[in-house]
Amino acid sequence: MASEIRLAFSHPSERSEATATTTPLDRISVRDHTVEVEIGAFQAERGVTQRVCFNIVVEVRPLTGPIDDDVDRILSYDKVTEAIAFELADERLNLLETVAERVADRILLEPQAMRVFVRVEKLDRGPGALGVEIVRSRETVVAAAAPEEETLHPELVYLSNAAIASPHLTGWIDQLAAMGRPLIFCVGPTDVAAPQADHPLAQRRVDLLAIEQNAWVLAARDARCKVVDTRTELDWAMRNGQICVWAPSKIVLDAVDGPSAKGADAVALASWFAATFDAREMLVIGDDGPVDAPVKLRTVPVSQATL
Repeated sequence: MASEIRLAFSHPSERSEATATTTPLDRISVRDHTVEVEIGAFQAERGVTQRVCFNIVVEVRPLTGPIDDDVDRILSYDKVTEAIAFELADERLNLLETVAERVADRILLEPQAMRVFVRVEKLDRGPGALGVEIVRSRETVVAAAAPEEETLHPELVYLSNAAIASPHLTGWIDQLAAMGRPLIFCVGPTDVAAPQADHPLAQRRVDLLAIEQNAWVLAARDARCKVVDTRTELDWAMRNGQICVWAPSKIVLDAVDGPSAKGADAVALASWFAATFDAREMLVIGDDGPVDAPVKLRTVPVSQATL
């Protein structure tokens, strides 16, 4: 028992050695690799960075021939630190468990990597280090791997408030649904002025929530429309024929390279979202299209019943 407790708090290299298989494997390690990143599920962790420390050990298959002092023949330390940097830059994450899992999976894509120990710790959340440690092997990753799915290109439709209130709304949804494409609606805030906050991060939250209130207004106008706020549910909905209304707060606030548009600039925000989800086109009903739209753009006046 004492040995197990000691190993639980030892460096991953000691755990790797203690749990080694009969087949000899080499090990490479990265110790105390510390980066500053915005991460965390608590509101106090948003809008600020904190130090996160990585200790990683990778068990690798020994090379069958001479190394010849050639860096291209080995699994370089850079591959480990690049995996960390890639996953932290991909999107804002809430959980260290998610970070550890994704870093481990990316490292195990390397042909030599057989097993990886990942310890991730927050250094600024208390008097000590708070973290998680996981072990993943090539076998578990291969077993869990799913075949790549076809990338979907949704029809993204921005509705002005006049469009939401229009008697043509049901007809427009009928026409769009008949196209047989994944369909996502975006809206702006209601015509009622949102509260004003003294801090820009607070105001961004208020503006995004104002948009989400209007999303529920649209959903109430037509039962086919479901308010959705996560990438996972959006992907499921697109593959299963569900019409979505985008609630933007989670995806916008979790984005590492988020939209420059303010929450109140809803058309530009929808344009960013259209590019993020590889939309086939962006249809704007009852408003001007965004400047320099990153996807194909089409605008329709509210008075036009046929799209």
